[in-house]
Amino acid sequence: MAASGLRVPARRRPLTRAGEARYHRPPGVRHAWGVGEAGGVTRKQRWVRLGLLGLGVAALVTLTVLVTSTGPGGTGVTSPERFDLPALSGGARVRLVEFRGKPTVVNFFASWCTACDQELPGFSRLSLALKGRVNFVGVDSLETGDGMFMPRRHHITWWPLARDVAGAQGSGLHDALGGGSAMPLTAFYGADGRLLDVERAALPEDILRSRLRTLYGLAV
Repeated sequence: MAASGLRVPARRRPLTRAGEARYHRPPGVRHAWGVGEAGGVTRKQRWVRLGLLGLGVAALVTLTVLVTSTGPGGTGVTSPERFDLPALSGGARVRLVEFRGKPTVVNFFASWCTACDQELPGFSRLSLALKGRVNFVGVDSLETGDGMFMPRRHHITWWPLARDVAGAQGSGLHDALGGGSAMPLTAFYGADGRLLDVERAALPEDILRSRLRTLYGLAV
């Protein structure tokens, strides 16, 4: 029995249950996010890491698909900002980057296209008048026959000529420019390689002259 006048401290309850190990955190040290008491990786962190890895792989696959297209016509890059297509004849390539330094007019045609047949004489004449000042490039797209028919017929075999690839029907670049079923189609690029305008219909010679004057400041 306690002596009279003396107070006996109350017995404190243990902070841990029997059999449990108590973790003591060093002073001033906080838990790292996602790390357990013993410093190990938690299940949550493992799932987050796996999720980030999966997103990275998906992004890489998507980028590869967007940059390189394989399908009817062969393999090439059909992005309007950096197209890279197989030549219509031979094993060379036709790349947008190679035309930087001068304005570039990219005209799409097909052997079956009557509107192409009507506009190409004007393109042929103006391309000769502007030779050395403006690049004229031909792209055979949505083709069902002889891709060289229009170039031979209108004497533009001296242009860099490309074959469109992939897309709905060997028409990946044409599709990417919003061509749909439109033919002919003409894309106008600045000397820096930047896409300036897209015309999704035939361009008579006087309209083409006007577009060249408006976009490039050229009087022909």
